[in-house]
Amino acid sequence: MSKYTPMIEQYLSVKAQAQDAFLFFRLGDFYEMFFEDAVKAAQELEITLTGRDGGAEERIPMCGVPYHSAESYITRLIEKGYKVAICEQVEDPAEAKGVVRREIVRIVTPGTVMDGKTLGETKNNFLVCIASDDDRYGLAACDLSTGELFVTAIERSIEQLVDEINVYSPAELIGDPGVLSELRGSAAGWLSTKLFTDWERKDERLLAEHFPEEERMAVDPVARDGVALLLAYLSETQKRSLTHITHIESYERRQHMTMDPFTRRNLELTETVRERSKKGSLLWLLDRTVTSMGGRLLRRWIDKPLTNRADIEKRLEAVDCLYNGLIVREELRQQLKEVYDLQRLVGRISYGNANGRDLVALKLSLQQIPHVRRICETSGSATLRELGESMDECADIRQWIEDAVVDEPPVSVREGGLIKPGFHARLDQLREASTNGKKWIAELERQEREATGIKSLKIGYNKVFGYYIEVTRSNLGSLPEHRYERKQTLANAERFVTPELKEKEALILEAEEKMVDIEYGLFMELREKLAGQVKRLQQLAETIAAADVLQSFATVGAVYRYRRPAITDGYELDVEDGRHPVVEAILKDGSFIANDTKMASDDGRVLLITGPNMAGKSTYMRQVAMICIMAQIGSFVPAERAVVPIVDRIFTRIGAADDLVGGQSTFMVEMMDIRTMTAKATSRSLVIIDELGRGTSTGEGMAIAQAVIEYLHDRIGCKTLVSTHFHELAHLEEALAGLRNHCMAVKESGQDVTFLRKLIRGAADTSYGIYCARIAGLPDSIIERSYELLSRFEAISSVMQHADEAAAGVEKPAVERPKPEETAERNLLQADAVKESGPIVQLSLFGDGDRADKPAAKTKSKAELAAEKLIEQVKAVDLINMTPLAAINFLYELKQKIAADTK
Repeated sequence: MSKYTPMIEQYLSVKAQAQDAFLFFRLGDFYEMFFEDAVKAAQELEITLTGRDGGAEERIPMCGVPYHSAESYITRLIEKGYKVAICEQVEDPAEAKGVVRREIVRIVTPGTVMDGKTLGETKNNFLVCIASDDDRYGLAACDLSTGELFVTAIERSIEQLVDEINVYSPAELIGDPGVLSELRGSAAGWLSTKLFTDWERKDERLLAEHFPEEERMAVDPVARDGVALLLAYLSETQKRSLTHITHIESYERRQHMTMDPFTRRNLELTETVRERSKKGSLLWLLDRTVTSMGGRLLRRWIDKPLTNRADIEKRLEAVDCLYNGLIVREELRQQLKEVYDLQRLVGRISYGNANGRDLVALKLSLQQIPHVRRICETSGSATLRELGESMDECADIRQWIEDAVVDEPPVSVREGGLIKPGFHARLDQLREASTNGKKWIAELERQEREATGIKSLKIGYNKVFGYYIEVTRSNLGSLPEHRYERKQTLANAERFVTPELKEKEALILEAEEKMVDIEYGLFMELREKLAGQVKRLQQLAETIAAADVLQSFATVGAVYRYRRPAITDGYELDVEDGRHPVVEAILKDGSFIANDTKMASDDGRVLLITGPNMAGKSTYMRQVAMICIMAQIGSFVPAERAVVPIVDRIFTRIGAADDLVGGQSTFMVEMMDIRTMTAKATSRSLVIIDELGRGTSTGEGMAIAQAVIEYLHDRIGCKTLVSTHFHELAHLEEALAGLRNHCMAVKESGQDVTFLRKLIRGAADTSYGIYCARIAGLPDSIIERSYELLSRFEAISSVMQHADEAAAGVEKPAVERPKPEETAERNLLQADAVKESGPIVQLSLFGDGDRADKPAAKTKSKAELAAEKLIEQVKAVDLINMTPLAAINFLYELKQKIAADTK
């Protein structure tokens, strides 16, 4: 025998079907939660936790939310990464025997949200499904709110899978448990807030019902498995038709430029690094779209730059026409402003939750299509003309809505007032009966006032008592006896009815009830009819979105004086007066300094950029990447002239960053990024590395930096931009034919320094680090001490250099750097040599001393001997690999010895 009541037993049986979700269990006007759900929901939603008797000895934890405001609570849980199962009553309580039957009608998850208030208007909400076989992964990405479905196959590399998933920024990941487990580990930093759901059940039947065989067979088998998994999951959670998912958009990864998550973040393509906001990103700059679907398409174009030259040129041709045609561009913008979000309107229609206002919005949008089509066809652009010719005006759909739905319908579809007069004969008859009945009541009120002489007498209505005659208490004495039947007594009045009034009420209410039922049925028929036209409407929406993005590119280009790039299949990148688009837009005063970029296979495919901090090295390197991306999405670029080759991948290593979750230091993260670059870059790639080799000792940092540069130059041959503080690497220009030294120009005036932000040929000789520290506001005492120590370190370095040259008798080459183990061995040998050998002939630090070409004197002064001893100590130490603190200590000891020996 159960210890719980029948209602709690029902709750537990339903909860067993959705163990990983909060169960919103409908009881009257509330959604209730019990047991652990109640405890956790009370914490997350900050609502009161109560309890109720459920048949057991202890009270069951319980909390609830009103059904009419449940959406806001569901949204809050979804935003925190939870699922919510909605359980409704599915039978009439008046007809139920025992407990009213309840079922889960939908499971809301982060990847299946349909509520427009929760979804961002210009951002897709993707659910990504991962399937796998022995050799590859299959990826299917679906936005349920729009019906878009993209699929591809990826070779079995978790890194490549992460790169592709990152394109969609999914709200939820489902699929193969083993793959998801691996993703959790490898993508902890950028997917930590995403919901992962293990899902292995495919539905081949549903796949066959949704898509024709020809379309299914055109998809790679492993990607097709991903679609089958996805449809099964959506069917299980949504409990309804998915007819708005009408097409599988299959693509190959090589059709688009590849960028890993860190490159997208570093370049701030769709959001900024620091604030994670749209403002300040490339998306923010380029977004002059006027439709929601255009905004979403723009984001996808930025995330997936093209690698097909012909497709890029088609976009550029349309942008060129609109760029130079102000009148056409503005006319197109004005017409597009009147178009609502067709994709999500269609999604709601197909999903069965569109109301009358949604249909009116669809009608108003379709009214604009003929104008948009005319503008595109007469624009003079072949690309726009092709878009215009492909636009289905959907005049029949527009007319269906125009004929049936009133211009200003109510929000609810169950309260009447939706259907136009003249659309349905029986509905018109009932309306006439209802109208005549209300006229009869108005006439009855007039007659009763005249018969009783009570001018304040009125006839009213409420849902409890129906129609009634109301007389104020002060006028009750004027009523003829037995004229009315008393119905209700109020504080200041009495309410009455008559047999005639009740009879007419029955006719009026019957007519209104039937009207509501008929209107609801007619609306459902119309909505179902529209759902059968989903594919036409979706194709129209895609065309409108493309036109919107192209006009956005043209509008931005005209505002900021961008130029059309020449796209080539060759190698050379040649940019004249290039600018960083976002930095230039934020400055607004025209103070951005433009710079040229020229990179060819035989001249300057590697640019080694040295120079001070804050001089603009990072901005310059980012702008080169930005120009390539903008060109390949079909936008004009911020330059006076640009020849841009097709780039297959962009890699960036910019800024210091660690991975605390993964237990990796800044230097380790940098080395892992470098590993990815060297493993995946091709000759068509663009590699950007800012401050290569930092994070370790000077000697090792320079060694790694040189080795990486040589590898990228000799073995890969990709276009490479490297900035570094290691000025010693400037000698590489002599050894590597394709490397050119560049630096950021600086103007010095005493201790004041002006950064000119201009890239010039040649290598810098200092980093101006102490000057930057002064700009940052460090105390003057620190700045002065830093300059003092710098002078001493440079003096020691000079002494060592002269000592080595004199000892060797030849100039020391600056190209090769010893390995760490060689350095240690050299130090030991030098120390032994100091002990065993006699005095070494050397110019004295103190006084004139003896010349190097004369034999040593038989007797030397105490100061001379002390000087020689100090020289040997300086020569024996490995300053390059010493820490700054060790160098300072060594300098201090030298000073003390000099002071002691010269007394």
